[in-house]
Amino acid sequence: MEERKIRVAIAHGDTNGVGYELIFKTFAEPEMLELCTPIVYGSPKVASYHRKALDMEASFSIINRAEDAQDGRVNLLACFEDDVKVELGQPTQESGQAALMALDRAMTDFRQGLFDVLVAAPADDSNIVVGGMPFAGLANYLETCLGEDRKALALYLSSQLRMAVAADGVAMKNVSESLSSEAMEKSLNALLTALRRDLRIYNPRVALLTLNADGKGSEEENVLNPVVKQMSEKQLGVYGPYPAADFFGSSLYEAFDAYMALYHDQGFVPLKTLSPDEPYVLYSGLDFICTSVYGGPQFAVAGQGKADVQAFRNAIYTAIDAYRNRISYDEPLANPLPKLFHEKRDDSEKVRFSIPKKKSEQPKEKESE
Repeated sequence: MEERKIRVAIAHGDTNGVGYELIFKTFAEPEMLELCTPIVYGSPKVASYHRKALDMEASFSIINRAEDAQDGRVNLLACFEDDVKVELGQPTQESGQAALMALDRAMTDFRQGLFDVLVAAPADDSNIVVGGMPFAGLANYLETCLGEDRKALALYLSSQLRMAVAADGVAMKNVSESLSSEAMEKSLNALLTALRRDLRIYNPRVALLTLNADGKGSEEENVLNPVVKQMSEKQLGVYGPYPAADFFGSSLYEAFDAYMALYHDQGFVPLKTLSPDEPYVLYSGLDFICTSVYGGPQFAVAGQGKADVQAFRNAIYTAIDAYRNRISYDEPLANPLPKLFHEKRDDSEKVRFSIPKKKSEQPKEKESE
């Protein structure tokens, strides 16, 4: 692998939110520029407005092409020429479209190999429109841009827990019908792969939660129990299913590397309750690494210097680690060692069956009278 700093593209997010505050605070630490080379996809005018509003001494170098990014600097790539009106703390369609334009330019550059990983500053999906249609979320956006016919897995992380949601984005009334055996097995395999490949957990243990509080519904009987049994027989580290109250109430979660919730609140209530820090997201399952913070643009504190930067910083750390982990995980599989010997063939069965049987003694013919 080429010895160079990892290039981290950062989409600036909603221009009326805390995106630039998170970026400025993160790279105010000199160690961050020793770790990677940031390329912020955004607007110099908007960045300057935020810097003045925050009264911060944040420096950045304006570039027009990702190829011009330099190590040791915060490189700000002007990804659109339109003047964007900044209204701190106010969600507007204009601020949402500015977030989308940054993502679009970043994905165009990724196809040309101009950076290694993407970290998305927070945006408000409800303010973004794509081709006249509502924005369906960052995971769906990445799937569409990459066109790999693969499903992105959102892996939610904190210092205490790792969690994925089987029916992520599905309305509560439709969760039950979405839990097919095929879909559950696919989601669990995707989670196991993400833990092994992106986080380098060699033998991950994953817990599956039940849909019904007592764990005795038709979903458990017909789908969840058989899937766990089938995957266990394949010696995959899937256990359960466990009722959420028992799983978290008895601290059973401490014995596992991650858990698979079946719907949003089932996963996020314990994640946010048991973790002292804000969660962030790793989008796995694609040939592309993207991370983001879980919280939105935090309009209520935009421009006030109150945004907590730790989750955003963790998102950058995780993107860099996942990039390196994938290389070390994929290399041996891409270049397996050739066989240095010929297997000795055991032809004993063939030989045994090829030996003619001994002729049994023929009965003597009776003497003719």
